[in-house]
Amino acid sequence: MRVLVADRLPEASLVEIRSLGVEVDYQPDLTADGLREALAGVGVLVVRGTEVSAEAIEANPSLSLIVRAGAGTGRIDVATANARGVYVANTPGKNACAVAELTFTLMGALDRRVLDATLSLREGRWEKGDYARAVGLAGRRLGVVGLGHVGRRVAELGHAYGMSVRAWSRSLTRAKAQQLEVGYAASIRELAAESDVLSLHLSLNERTRNIVGAAELAALPHGSILINTAQSELVDVEALLAEMAKRELRVGLDVLPGEPTARTGEYQHALLSHPLCYATPHIGASTDQAQRGLADECVRVLRAFLVEGQVPNVVNVSVTSAARYQLVVRHLDKVGVLANTLSVLKRHGLNVEELDNAVFDGARAGCARIRLSSRPADACLQEIRAFSPDVLHVAVLTLPNLA
Repeated sequence: MRVLVADRLPEASLVEIRSLGVEVDYQPDLTADGLREALAGVGVLVVRGTEVSAEAIEANPSLSLIVRAGAGTGRIDVATANARGVYVANTPGKNACAVAELTFTLMGALDRRVLDATLSLREGRWEKGDYARAVGLAGRRLGVVGLGHVGRRVAELGHAYGMSVRAWSRSLTRAKAQQLEVGYAASIRELAAESDVLSLHLSLNERTRNIVGAAELAALPHGSILINTAQSELVDVEALLAEMAKRELRVGLDVLPGEPTARTGEYQHALLSHPLCYATPHIGASTDQAQRGLADECVRVLRAFLVEGQVPNVVNVSVTSAARYQLVVRHLDKVGVLANTLSVLKRHGLNVEELDNAVFDGARAGCARIRLSSRPADACLQEIRAFSPDVLHVAVLTLPNLA
């Protein structure tokens, strides 16, 4: 099998992948435009920020797995992968510490105006009187929007800084908030109104796009801090520009609207001309520790897929199933037994939703569990039992409806 690595991985990780007996094609500078041709004959694709389009997936029938080195899959056409039966996995949580650390770096830098003070010194000015005024972070109110891996780590660091931490997420309950030792907010607007610092840690989807709009920004206290190290599209940019001037908001960004796809280039935006905005070029996960963690998790996913046929961290396999019945077939471990059983099911128009087969010690017998959306008729069961002595026993179980 060929594995295409289309973004940068440490050499040690590439050595581990090669040790699995696969051919590794390492093209870390591959662009989205070149991906379609590069995928020819590839079974597994590993990416970080490279876009994986519907056209690239559809044009390469050998592609079985896409692994994204990072959290989220926003630049992968998952809908097309679903339609083509291609697994999509990611590596959640492996960059959480790095992103949380940058969150607090921006927070502290904004509070102490570190960038402005540095530029002042570089220009030969000693302006201690101007830059000695800062509130500090201890005792201030930190609002965390989203309690995934990064959000939870930010909350932990907030406690370590001596901050009062409250949070909001769609799945957060008062009981869960108490367990995580954070205050509960019923909405982002409510959280914003009671936060000196509001930090965003949500993934981007249609429900979260512009989730922080004019109402939420207007609720922030005058002179408070907004940090976004997650996705730029979470915030209504026009509303943010208006409120920054009106409310003297200090804003720290690691994600910016319309970011260039190239690693180097030019970039301009009205946000960056605002004196109360500090920004970094999407480097939240770019620490050596985070990169090693992401690479190691990619290798783990790939190893499980190749050796065990399992896909850890898969994001596009249906959690629910249409199966309502389970056909249990105990059988001799012989060639053709399962093929005969599946042939009978096909003749009776029964669609197999899921199938697994366990072989017992000694490799003399096995047990197949075949999940079906419809109950097999007695005639169907009799046909399968007719394969005796190869078929030892046949039973049908009604599955509980967990929907």
